Amino acid sequence: MNPPLDSPPDPGSQPQLPDMRVVAPSSVHDLRGGTIEELRYPATAALVVAGVPGAGKSTALHRFFGADADAEQPPRGPAGSVVLDSQHSRNRWRRRFGRLPYGLWRPVVHITHYAGVRAALRDGAGPVVIHDCATFGWARRMIGRWAARYGRELHVILLDVPAELARAGQYARGRRVSPYFFTLHCRRWQRLIHAIAAGQPPRPAAASMVIVDRTSIDRLSRVSFAV
Repeated sequence: MNPPLDSPPDPGSQPQLPDMRVVAPSSVHDLRGGTIEELRYPATAALVVAGVPGAGKSTALHRFFGADADAEQPPRGPAGSVVLDSQHSRNRWRRRFGRLPYGLWRPVVHITHYAGVRAALRDGAGPVVIHDCATFGWARRMIGRWAARYGRELHVILLDVPAELARAGQYARGRRVSPYFFTLHCRRWQRLIHAIAAGQPPRPAAASMVIVDRTSIDRLSRVSFAV
């Protein structure tokens, strides 16, 4: 398991935000350091929960949608939402590949995962929640194109945490990324956050992008979908 989604905010790094009960994201919202009770999205949203490895994505998916990282099939959450995490595909394939090193069958996991994402966006009636690092442009563009093709609004929650906390999260859950690839993730993540802050979010454009830190997401009570 990841450590608790709470870490003391740096009082000098973020402006003080007013407490808000419900936010229905419609643009870019920097909610780091704030208190939000609920994030509310459209009933058929494609919601990406993003962050570098160890940031707390799996913990957040479990907390808000009941998603179990040990599951083999995509779990269901509030309002009929389906949660897509590549770990579920990895769990299914592990039984077949046994002790074969993961690096040799990683591509099969990713192909299976993204095929499931596309099928859920195309065939599902409710919201689709997607676990993704968002540090690879090709994956962001692919998910964005699929969302647009199947008439879904794309929304993104960006879990922004310091690299040392993310690394601690990896050790806590027992799933570590090599130092080289972790550094690569962190550099790409910082470029992404800076681009969003500068008013230059990546394409295809999302209907909303919400930036949170572990403090603000720890104060969040629920993520809901309009019915």
